[in-house]
Amino acid sequence: MKAIKILKPHQLEIADTAIPAPGARDVLIKVIASGICGTDIHIFRGEYLGTYPVIPGHEFAGVVKQVGAQVTRFKPGDHVAIEPNISCDNCANCLSNRQNFCLNWQGIGVTLPGGMAQYAVAPEKAVFNIGNLPFEAGAFVEPLACVLHGVERLNPALADQIAIIGAGPIGCLLLQALRLRGASHVTMVDKNRARLETAQGLGADILLDDMNALKLDYYDAVVDATGVIPLMSRTIEFARRGGRVLLFGVPPNGEKIALDAFAIFRKGLTLLSSYTSVRNSLQAVELLANGCVRVDGLISHHLPLAEFQRGVEIIEGGLEQARKVVIVPNE
Repeated sequence: MKAIKILKPHQLEIADTAIPAPGARDVLIKVIASGICGTDIHIFRGEYLGTYPVIPGHEFAGVVKQVGAQVTRFKPGDHVAIEPNISCDNCANCLSNRQNFCLNWQGIGVTLPGGMAQYAVAPEKAVFNIGNLPFEAGAFVEPLACVLHGVERLNPALADQIAIIGAGPIGCLLLQALRLRGASHVTMVDKNRARLETAQGLGADILLDDMNALKLDYYDAVVDATGVIPLMSRTIEFARRGGRVLLFGVPPNGEKIALDAFAIFRKGLTLLSSYTSVRNSLQAVELLANGCVRVDGLISHHLPLAEFQRGVEIIEGGLEQARKVVIVPNE
């Protein structure tokens, strides 16, 4: 099969490699749609966790081609998506329902071969049936699961007024999830007008292309969906007294943000972060399948496997009205 292999930071190749053989409790998936995530870019740039060389890709959906001898939930032909975070289920964190902090954690597309390939293997426990859901929507199961965990962490109150910084695919998923949790008013900030127009179609109330236009000391909650250090550092300016800030976007590893310590104290702010997800994948499948969360307008590009690096460059440069870039490995 063909696969993208990141050999080391800033260096990748299109490799010819054997189709992986599933173990007794594994599922072999023919990958139909695989989304490029900011985490993939961080791995490519050497700014995140990961082992090299690695086949990236942790947001994917496809068709079951083969199952291991002990697999009972799936059969060839099933349409599935995956949860890439593989926990041991037996360490102190797993046994306390903190599987995202598993002491023996492995990640498909991070430490294990991922979905930027024509075929990928995943443990049965990490696979979810998506039924008639389009494969492109199935590729959103993982990012939506992460968003749902972040919203659970934020725990917004009914009728909250919320500002989201970043109207990319993650920002638009956060917008919809926060609406489902009862937000009465959502302001979206992004310098990219095409992204703001997409957010407007998904229910954003106010669209701003300049962070300086946000109201100071006003919002019940402020959410960063960019991972951009200077933007993260300003989030506390816009939260009201007693408000909350969720730093959701993935920043580069090793970077530091500068926050006004006295302002945090004086305003009594709650600062939160969110790391991957915890038992949110089935929720994500259900919300996508029932149309409660829409992703049809979030995809801007469909690219073949050979254009993975071009997809990275499109996202990084904000080119061609980029939103979500989906790789289609088997075309």
